[in-house]
Formats: sequence, C-alpha cells, structure tokens
Amino acid sequence: MASVATVLRRKLSGKPFHFRLPSLRSFSDSPQRIEKILIANRGEIACRIMRTAKRLGIQTVAVFSDADRHSLHVKTADEAVRIGPAPARLSYLDASSILDAAVRTGAQAIHPGYGFLSESSDFAQLCEDKGLTFIGPPASAIRDMGDKSASKRIMGAAGVPLVPGYHGKDQDIDIMKIEADKIGYPILIKPTHGGGGKGMRIVQSPDEFVEAFLGAQREAAASFGINTILLEKYITQPRHIEVQIFGDKHGNVLHLYERDCSVQRRHQKIIEEAPAPNVSDDFRSHLGQAAVSAAKAVSYHSAGTVEFIVDTVSGQFYFMEMNTRLQVEHPVTEMIVGQDLVEWQIRVANGEHLPISQSQVPLSGHAFEARIYAENVPKGFLPATGVLHHYQHAPVSPTVRVETGVEQGDSVSMHYDPMIAKLVVWGENRAVALVKLKDCLTKFQVAGVPTNISFLSKLANHWEFENGNVETHFIEHFKDDLFVNPSNLEVMNTVLGAARFGAKLAAACLIEKENSVCRENLPGSNNTISIWYSSPPFRVNHCARHTMELEWENECDGSGSKLLTYSITYKSDGSYLIETEEDISPPLEVKATCVGDHDFRVEADGVIMDVSLAVYSKDQTKHIHLWHGSQHHHYRQNLGLELSNEDETEHRPSFDRSSHPPGTVVAPMAGLVVKVLIKDATKVEEGQPVLVLEAMKMEHVVKAPSAGYVHGLHLAAGQQVSDGSVLFSIKEE
Repeated sequence: MASVATVLRRKLSGKPFHFRLPSLRSFSDSPQRIEKILIANRGEIACRIMRTAKRLGIQTVAVFSDADRHSLHVKTADEAVRIGPAPARLSYLDASSILDAAVRTGAQAIHPGYGFLSESSDFAQLCEDKGLTFIGPPASAIRDMGDKSASKRIMGAAGVPLVPGYHGKDQDIDIMKIEADKIGYPILIKPTHGGGGKGMRIVQSPDEFVEAFLGAQREAAASFGINTILLEKYITQPRHIEVQIFGDKHGNVLHLYERDCSVQRRHQKIIEEAPAPNVSDDFRSHLGQAAVSAAKAVSYHSAGTVEFIVDTVSGQFYFMEMNTRLQVEHPVTEMIVGQDLVEWQIRVANGEHLPISQSQVPLSGHAFEARIYAENVPKGFLPATGVLHHYQHAPVSPTVRVETGVEQGDSVSMHYDPMIAKLVVWGENRAVALVKLKDCLTKFQVAGVPTNISFLSKLANHWEFENGNVETHFIEHFKDDLFVNPSNLEVMNTVLGAARFGAKLAAACLIEKENSVCRENLPGSNNTISIWYSSPPFRVNHCARHTMELEWENECDGSGSKLLTYSITYKSDGSYLIETEEDISPPLEVKATCVGDHDFRVEADGVIMDVSLAVYSKDQTKHIHLWHGSQHHHYRQNLGLELSNEDETEHRPSFDRSSHPPGTVVAPMAGLVVKVLIKDATKVEEGQPVLVLEAMKMEHVVKAPSAGYVHGLHLAAGQQVSDGSVLFSIKEE
C-alpha cells in the first residue's frame, strides 16, 4: 500500500474549470426528460440545486417549514409548499407531506439534497412507488450502504480493508461492552445510520462506556430515527480522506479523485480540500480503485462518496462508510474537475450515460472549502442562534464560490444545522488557493451571531496546515496556537491592544457617519449647514470634544467584556484626536471618510486602510461590529447613547455587569431539554451529569461545576431554554 507521506508530484494544467462539459463525449439523449424538480431540503443545498436546475431550464419546487417561510430557498424556487411546523421531524423528515407536495405541484422528480431524507431507502422507495424519479442512488444501495454495519460486511466480502470492530445486530448493552473489551480501548461508538458526526463518541475506558453508548443512541434516534450502534477501534493518528464516485444506470462507475476532510471539530468537517495534500499518485490510484469497487459491489448509480480512514503511522487506508448522496463538500471536487455534479445527477436520473470515462477525468489545480457556522468557538463550538443583522460575504468570481441559503435579516434557528455559508476557492496549486482562502475569510462579514470565521482564519494561517500536514486531531494538537489562553498575559495584552485600536477606529467612523447623516438631513437654504453642526463643529476659543464609551465584547475566550472610555477632539482638518486614560498608548489621530453605507477609508498613525462598520440595536443595546484587515471586533453601547460634549459627561451610561452567584449554571446554548438526570435538592459530585440539552440535533451534557446540592432545577424533558438562561445552581448545603 502506498504511503500518504509521499508528496504529490502530478503536474497540473493550472487552468480553472468552470462547469463546462468536455467535448469528448456529451451525455447521451434519453426519451425521459425531467422538467420539474421538487427539492426535499432547505438552506444552501436547496439553493445550490435550484441554480443548476434553472440553468438547465427545469422548474423547481421548494418545501418549507413554518420557520423557513421567508427563507432564501423559498424565494428562489418557482413554487413553494408548506410541509409543517419548525421541528424537522414534523416537516423536512415528513416523507408523506413531501410526496404530497410533489404530486400537488406536478413535479416529476425529487432531489433530496444532503441530510434529512437523503439517505432514507424507504423514502427513495416511496418516490418510486409514487411514480416519481428519485435523484439519487437506488433504494437497495442506500439500504446496503446506509446501514454501516451491513456496508462493512459487504466491503469485507469485496476485499476492501476494514478497521477492526463490531458490526453485529445485537445491541444489548452488556454484549456491546464485551465487544468493546475485545476490540480494546480507545474505541469509537458510531450510529449505523446517518452522518455529520452526530452520535459519535470516543470512549477511552470501560468506565465511560455506558454513558457514551446511551447518549449516542439518543442522538442517533433524534437525528436519523434509528438508534443502532457499531463499535470500531479508534485510530489515534488518522486522516479522513474520501473519494467522490459517480455511476450511471448502465453499469459505468468512475471516481472524481479524493478530498481531504481531516480538519474537524465535534467530528464534523470545517475545512475540506481537493485533491488531498501530500499523497502519492500511486496511493491516489489505489484509493480511487477501492472506491469504485465499493460502488460496483452495490450496483450504484448517481453521486456517492466512499470515506476512508488513513492511518498516518502505517500509511494504510481502511473503509469507513459510504455516503449515498451528494456531500456538503462536493464543490471542491467540482472546482478541480470542472463538472457540475448536480447536473450529472439529473442527467443520470434521466437515464443518460456518464459523459466521460475514468481516463478522461481532468484534474486541475487545488480547491478549499471553509464552512462558516453560527457557533460559539470558546464554548466548545456550541451552535448559536440569532438574527443575521449584517451579512456580507466575500465577492464571488470564477475562482471563488459562496454557497449560502441565508440573507441579511434572516434568523439562524435552533431547529436546523447552524451553517451560514460555504466559502469555496480555487487556485493553480495549493499555495495559491490557500492565499485566496485567507483573503476571502477576511472579507466575510457576519454580525448578530457568533461565528467561526476568525477561527477558520487561524487554521488557514497555521504553519502545519500551510504545509498540508493535517489529521483529524489537528485542532486538539494545536489548541495552544488556535485558542486564546486567558492566563497568558502577553497574548491577552496583544488581544486587548488590538481591541483598543479597533475601538478608536470605530469611534472615528461612528462620529463621521453621524456627521454625514446630519449634513444630509439638516434643513437649510441650499443645504447650508449651521456652523454649530459643521464638520468640524465651530466652538469659540476651543475645539469641540466628545466622550464615548464602548464596551468590548471579548469573543476570543468568552471571558466577558471590558469598558473602554475615549475622549475625542475635533481637529480643524476634519480628523479626530482620540485619547484614553485606560492605557499608556499615546493619543491617536484618525481621519475617516465614508465611502459607502458601511465602508470607510481611514487614516491612522500614518497608515491608510479600509474599515467596515455594522451597527444594529438589540435588547436596549447598540451593537457595533468593526472589520479591518484580518481583525473583527464587537462593541456595545446602551441604546440612546449620544456623543456627549465636555459638559454632559455626567450622563454617560452605566453598563450592567451583574453576574450570577457562584455555583449558578446557565444554558451554554439555546436548545431543548431532552433528559433531566437529577432531581432538585439531590447531592451531586463535581462533574456529575445533571441534564442533557439538544440543539441542531447535537447533544450537550450539562454537568455540576462543583460538589454540593442541586438547587432551583425545575426543568422537564421537552422544555426549551434560551442561551444564557439559568438552569440550576449548586449549593454546599
């Protein structure tokens, strides 16, 4: 078996492909033509499918829950049908409602996207029974490969190497414990159905097994409706490399090279790339052949992905699972082979042959995908909810794609996956593509919910990532580089210094914007402005001075906020002298010019730069987000705060810094209480699980912060809680 340590030496053409089918052989004609497709999904994948369908002249039908009535995928479709309330089990997982919507609108085919019903063999069969074309693989292949235990038995029979594990049907917990002992710890607990890391648990010792096993069952049942589990030996230094395969209904199967999806958090991918870095041509060939063999073993057609786990120590690869659908990360493959995989899916569903053979599959350049999530990184990447008060993604081009299903003003709901967008870039080689990825991340602006954008930038700029030395524990191994340690005073001072500098830029931009609006709106003959409201404002024998307070929200480590107070003096040349008593830095002279609704050209300390500002109000507070270069800072002001002059400083607002009493436990995220493990007034030990929350189908166990007695626990299963709400407290007596 070829080692993954050998650097890829294939000479690439260096020219990007832009979804053009090669002239080698076009798709064959077919009497069956799909003219109307219902997309049984939501968000960015629904919008992505519609884009291709519209290009092909195919009408589209969206389905939506009550939470998605005004969403982008509904606006994009030719027609849209309500299928139920917000919870996915009552809408996007309701097969009968979706089939009824297809019949009502006259759709001939259903595209399931990814997630939800995309890997339900029952749903695929129901489509066929209703006379609808399921744009995906046959129900038999979904059934065989969707059951991870069955798929491993099939792959084992086909000679594909497997990780040692237990794939049996007996799910008795005592038997599972015995099998785990046979395999040897650490082990990986994994649902037999579904994907996305949901329900996966790494278990280091027998003492952790029962809690992890039961939690995995609950999460699997909530996400996929099936709670069966398999066990595998946990490979300690793995890479996650997957192969994109495609088959038609005439027995032709090929692969479109591989993707590396090793950089993950919570067992979910956040940066993917194609082709995989630091692998040899020989390894790539063997991997692709194994994937094609896997697909042929189940008579596969349409798009699919065969996932392998690669042991970086031995260089061996092992079959992990097959996803019988279009993957979230399919765009990186499209970028390097120049094909539209959604178009391939539609044409294969029409009964057409694949347009090219394996030897004709091109490989051009390198592509990255970064998933932009609404999540709280310092809290362990917990999903976040809220309104996108400001949303401006990186500019798109032939080599930059942004796949999104939201617009400014939309809400990120607790009911669905918190992904906001996918940023996809292409370059002539990996180094060029990585430069582009870094640049585009700095141009991605989101305000209203916490995101992982800054964290993605840190990942992309890490020296080991730049060298392509990735594996699934990358984030854990380099956590000291990727996360801010509050106890590191040098790092914290650097972070605070950047926030203070950003606050000075924000202050200048806020005043400039206010003056600009004032000049536009004040009445007067021929727009003549009173000298008292000119810029700079006229004062007798002195320069006008304002005081401003900004509360900096420290999102780096979740440690809270810090009040920053500034004195701003208007200069005769239109600049502002900004001073503070809180740090030893000298006064900063800043000149800001409005160049757009949110954009400014700013000169500070001899450097001219672009600055963007987003301002919105929420909960009696003005929120101010500032972006410049790779920096993003979030500040707050009490609503009603006006720029005060030197005679009005007594009216400065005071910020509420009240904290909860020691021992208070608050909800780390908005979610649903799925299980209460302890009764009120019960004595608990430090770290003992008290209740289980679920959001976006992911479980989070809330534990006692210290030993003592539970107080104020009045929650019940099925109850919803908001982010930051008090759950209970621990008292010594």
